[in-house]
Amino acid sequence: MERGSGILLHISSLPSPYGIGTLGRAAYEFIDFLKRAGQKYWQILPISPTGFGDSPYQSYSTFAGNPYFIDLDTLSEDGKLDPDVYRNIKWCDNPEYADYGRLFAHRISVLKQAYKADIDDLREELIDFRSQKSYWIENYALFMALKYKYDLKPYTEWPDDIKIRNSEAMVSAYNELCDEIEFWIYVQYRFFEQWERLKEYAEKQGIKIIGDIPIYVAEDSADAWAHNEILQLDEVRKPINVAGCPPDYFSPKGQLWGNPLYDWDYLKSTGYEWWIERIKSALSLFDVVRIDHFRAFANYFSIPFGAEDATDGKWEIGPGTDFFDTLKRELGTAPPIIAEDLGMIDRPVRELLAYTGFPGMKVLQFAFDPDGSSEYIPHKFNKNCVAYLGTHDNDTIAGWLETVDDKTLAFAREYMRLNDTENDIIGIIKTLMASVADVSIITMQDILGLGSKARMNIPSEPCGNWQWRLTLNWVFFDETADWIQKITKTYGRC
Repeated sequence: MERGSGILLHISSLPSPYGIGTLGRAAYEFIDFLKRAGQKYWQILPISPTGFGDSPYQSYSTFAGNPYFIDLDTLSEDGKLDPDVYRNIKWCDNPEYADYGRLFAHRISVLKQAYKADIDDLREELIDFRSQKSYWIENYALFMALKYKYDLKPYTEWPDDIKIRNSEAMVSAYNELCDEIEFWIYVQYRFFEQWERLKEYAEKQGIKIIGDIPIYVAEDSADAWAHNEILQLDEVRKPINVAGCPPDYFSPKGQLWGNPLYDWDYLKSTGYEWWIERIKSALSLFDVVRIDHFRAFANYFSIPFGAEDATDGKWEIGPGTDFFDTLKRELGTAPPIIAEDLGMIDRPVRELLAYTGFPGMKVLQFAFDPDGSSEYIPHKFNKNCVAYLGTHDNDTIAGWLETVDDKTLAFAREYMRLNDTENDIIGIIKTLMASVADVSIITMQDILGLGSKARMNIPSEPCGNWQWRLTLNWVFFDETADWIQKITKTYGRC
């Protein structure tokens, strides 16, 4: 990646009067803001449909787009939706936070109104779209139709013949739910139409989009249902082993994520077909792809299904270099990937990262152990990395400054030469921008100097995450763009 910088702001956090950020006007205005600010990158979180806990990392499909991100005003302007259908709905009480309950209650019904008004003019376009997305679209659409038929229960609680995809039951379900299936395909058609417009605009403005994919799929997903053979599942589709992290100083019982693990032996026998399709799909949407929890390609933590915590887990060997050799052969070139290599990193992970040549990640909030030993301290950076003030899992810088212990804060202030003549957050941003890292990424919350209430995610909290949003009365101010541009130019990132 060429030297530059960017801003992390998820689609959901863009301002909008309809409960959540979308692919509409505010997204285009943000691209204009990035250009004026001298930025080269816009980093986002996964854009797939949210599932359990409203998390973009627990999705019903790794290939599909989030229906909530379809811009309703754009549909209206295109003549596909009567504005009276959605403008009088109360989408939230507090515009600073997405209300997923209300989105769930209203968004799909509004999109169904668009579908009814629009579908007769789209028959041929949908046939072509289904052909383009044939690897996943039919399975996803049927999965969603069945999910609503069975009151949103996990697919593992569906009737056995549907759960295990008995051929006769599948044909029967497809015939029964053909209109619902077409609706879910229509939703994806409109999502990708709006995404492609936005992506084209970003390219014209010289902005590259950094997308994000979780390494694991959700247990309750179209991916697990339609491609059960790639996962460690038993004959009734229950996981045999699940993902997580081992116990450490911060988490004495480890972390139990619960995602089913991959059957890497089976995947290898197919030439990693499913993963190759997944990466190709991501690269068709984004200029660069960040893979969350990259270390699992080297070795992954396996916990027996049903365990109460991660204490009985063990490390297993991942696919390693063979997977990335295959990926490069299939693509014909090395893919533009950022490897999320945070946390417990051992020699096999470091060796795999070096072999692939992918840039890893550095997080400034982790840099200031008072003894100076942290590998995240800027003078230890190598050029081939992407440096962050914090990620979506961290507190904002303002929140961090308020909660970090005194010794760490004192060392951080001395190291970064913070003083009373300059705003601390601006001084910290300058430290990141001045580093040797090829790319530096700053969260929008930190540019605005927002506190902990603007934090995107607290990993240990199952509820209340992924909600923060810019409000409608916040404009992408020129003066904000100008001081960012000045710092960016000073440190050779424009």
